[in-house]
Amino acid sequence: MVKYGLDYTRCRWILPLLLGIGVIFGIIALAGRGWLESQTLPYVHRASLWESCSRSNPGGEWSCESLMNYAWGRAAAATYLVGFILLVICFALAIIAFAIDTLRFNFIRGIGGLLFVAAVFSIMGLVIYPVKFSTEIEMTGINMFSWAYGFGWTTAIMEICLGFFFCCLPNYEDQILGNVKPTYFYSSP
Repeated sequence: MVKYGLDYTRCRWILPLLLGIGVIFGIIALAGRGWLESQTLPYVHRASLWESCSRSNPGGEWSCESLMNYAWGRAAAATYLVGFILLVICFALAIIAFAIDTLRFNFIRGIGGLLFVAAVFSIMGLVIYPVKFSTEIEMTGINMFSWAYGFGWTTAIMEICLGFFFCCLPNYEDQILGNVKPTYFYSSP
């Protein structure tokens, strides 16, 4: 934003917008049924963060089992949910921070730190789930971690990247607010 001369008033909503996209991706990951799916025929297994479903034959009814019956299922869901709640809090704080005319840069650095904490919780849930799922749940055929699980990782990566942006933004306070005199490299002969 600073290096290429973008005006702060035009670009002030980019970071909250990216946080909003991260919240949407987190909602998709929490509600999606595609954390794990059968990759090849017969398609007999699918799972979400909350339940694991399987069927005996390709045209049969799905038989679902709650993952909340397992301690690791509750741990994976709880840690990912805590990370998502922290992301929503950061989104609300960013809206408040960027809506105020005089930007509080220490407040923005705090949002960045909270985003790193949210990323740690999200990654813990995203690591617990596949490790314990593949050892505790019997699966047939070839299975893959699918689109909803990918949205979970995308949310975690966005939390890390936006955490860096929020933490580094106060270093350019004078440039953002226009308090620096421009330097011209051309000199007349």
